[in-house]
Amino acid sequence: MNSDAYPEFVVASEALTDMIRVAPGVWESKNGGAGWNVARVLSWLGVSSAFAGAVSEDCFGQALWDASKDAALDMRFLQRRPAPPLLAIVHETKPVSYFFIGNDSADLHFDPAALPEGWMDHVRWACFGGISLTRPPLAGRLLELAGQLKSKGVRIAYDPNFRVTMDKDYDAILRSMAALSDVIKVSDEDLAGLFRTSDQSLALSMLRSMNPGAVVLYTCGAAGATLFAGSASWKARPPDIRVVDTVGAGDASMGGLLASLIRHPGYGWEKHLRAAVATGSSACLVAGAGLPEPTVIAELSAAVVME
Repeated sequence: MNSDAYPEFVVASEALTDMIRVAPGVWESKNGGAGWNVARVLSWLGVSSAFAGAVSEDCFGQALWDASKDAALDMRFLQRRPAPPLLAIVHETKPVSYFFIGNDSADLHFDPAALPEGWMDHVRWACFGGISLTRPPLAGRLLELAGQLKSKGVRIAYDPNFRVTMDKDYDAILRSMAALSDVIKVSDEDLAGLFRTSDQSLALSMLRSMNPGAVVLYTCGAAGATLFAGSASWKARPPDIRVVDTVGAGDASMGGLLASLIRHPGYGWEKHLRAAVATGSSACLVAGAGLPEPTVIAELSAAVVME
């Protein structure tokens, strides 16, 4: 990347380490963070991208730093801080059960003022979400940053990515971010958790009422996805594939939608939805939060079933 160029797309969220218990007494560490994954997807799909956040200076932070560099993210936006790492402790996988360790961890020390001078005047899209918006003082900084970007005409994407830390105290943040957003992505699990109801139609209606002008991508795993824009909607089912695992599929679908919007703004909403579903499906073809070649994603897009 040209040292003087600015990325088109920036994610401001958390990057963390998943500590997964794979057997009694055996743990495996994985680089993670939903927003960080989205930034990697956009970069993989050819959009100049950055992850704006802070990681620790220890081995966990180094692994995230190296993986960010490997993903061709703009490293000027990733900060390193002499503080503990943010960890997600996944102590059960079937069903998934987890908790976070991050008291005064590095992510909380992210400083938007230390980002490259003038970057806000060049970025086209910015994405927010994840547990970063539940963690003061970081949450306040990110809300302020989202508002500043919106005032400059930057388009805002938001993926709440529900986690157990998002209780009723998160409701005000949900409303604020929804109001700022041009695109909102939620899953069926997100809606159930955020609105504390099993009535998906009611929860979706409540979300859309927060910003009727926002485009909403509503994903339901293997059942497909629906895209809402104004009074119109489009529904699609993923193509038949051999699923390796579903890790990162939701992040990939968000990345596919945003990459399509950035690279092909003249496409209709059906094509944008196809891109989202195909990219999410492609993540299921490989282990972990990875993606196959863009040619495979293009083939999957043609096989997406519109309903």
